[in-house]
Amino acid sequence: MEKIFFDSWESVLRTLVVGVLAYVLLVIQLRLSGKRTLSKMNSFDFVVTVAFGSVLATLLLTKDVPLMDGVVAFGILIVLQFLITWLSVRFPWVSDLVKAKPVLLVHQGELLEDSMKAARITKEEIMAALRNQGIGSLSEVGAVVLETEGSLSIIKKVEDLHNPVFENVQKPASLVDCLSSGKSYPT
Repeated sequence: MEKIFFDSWESVLRTLVVGVLAYVLLVIQLRLSGKRTLSKMNSFDFVVTVAFGSVLATLLLTKDVPLMDGVVAFGILIVLQFLITWLSVRFPWVSDLVKAKPVLLVHQGELLEDSMKAARITKEEIMAALRNQGIGSLSEVGAVVLETEGSLSIIKKVEDLHNPVFENVQKPASLVDCLSSGKSYPT
């Protein structure tokens, strides 16, 4: 109970030295690994980021873990991140495994309720995103897409959902059926 507030100056000095060195080495490793490691996060990126934090905390607060062990752990995470992103660029099935598909939430000013429910996105969240883009009405919107990292992309005009921009976007089957038959989507 006597070590709740202070253990020793040696412990404080170790935390200070290891903390500064671990931080500097992590920043160097992240810069060397490229921009992709620090990009907007999908679920895989989030897991790696949490793991970075866990390794750093363990390194700072656990006296039994040497600095080099933490640096190696950071390196392993960065190499795995690089490997997964390299594989996902070359093999679509790897990309599908680690990333969610973007989801169409609004089409030609109509909310796609089934897609919104499946994505757990509310009308209010969509309206807030529209306001942030200076859009005052759903009728001004060609499409709203929930991207893989959770952001909402707003497209003002949509000529055709078969456009390459929408190639990998998940669309509700009922909308695809309506578009292929030439009918209007039920609201």
